[in-house]
Amino acid sequence: MNNDISTSSSYLDSIRWQEKQVATSNDDSDALTQEDFFSLLTQQLSFQDPSNPADNDQMIAQMTSFTMAQGISDLNSNFDSLATSMTSNSALQASTLVGKQALLESNTLDLNETGDARGSAVAEEAVDNLKIKVTDASGQLVRTIDMGSQPAGAVRFAWDGKNEAGERLPEGEYSVTAEGSTEGEFSSLPIATFKNIESVNINGSSGIIINTKEGAVRLTDVAEIA
Repeated sequence: MNNDISTSSSYLDSIRWQEKQVATSNDDSDALTQEDFFSLLTQQLSFQDPSNPADNDQMIAQMTSFTMAQGISDLNSNFDSLATSMTSNSALQASTLVGKQALLESNTLDLNETGDARGSAVAEEAVDNLKIKVTDASGQLVRTIDMGSQPAGAVRFAWDGKNEAGERLPEGEYSVTAEGSTEGEFSSLPIATFKNIESVNINGSSGIIINTKEGAVRLTDVAEIA
């Protein structure tokens, strides 16, 4: 009897030892691939009850569901790649904007060391005797540009940075106004001027943001880049 108990105990110990030796998968991925799905489907068909075979519609529904899930997964991967590509393109585009000028609604002109300060007066109707007036930081009128009669729309103007005596003025920020007459009545016109783009950053929801002395503005809200 004792021998039987000893043998039984040894046998149980051997089973426990074997159970401890069973290998487990260390694969971190629990996702089923398309090959896994069709392998399982084949096994399912091979073990089905011949008297009650699997319904064709049910099999097609399973295959369709798996194909759609796989397609959505692939589509998400493609969207991720597209988003990465678009972000890279936006960054490249943004890097080329620094140092250029953006046409923004403003009543100031940025005069650089060389070149003209440019802008645009907006006339809702045809205007006569249109004048662009530039004043310095002290409020002194330094230049008047006579634009004459202009049709309705955006009227471009350029100031060469010189005063009435033809002297080049220091670089900096100058105030600008536009006045003209419509049917004999004088009125001020809204103005947009080209502002220096000092820096650019990318915002996920707003896209490319350009920064000027006037503040930050979305690239899509800029009338023109020059």
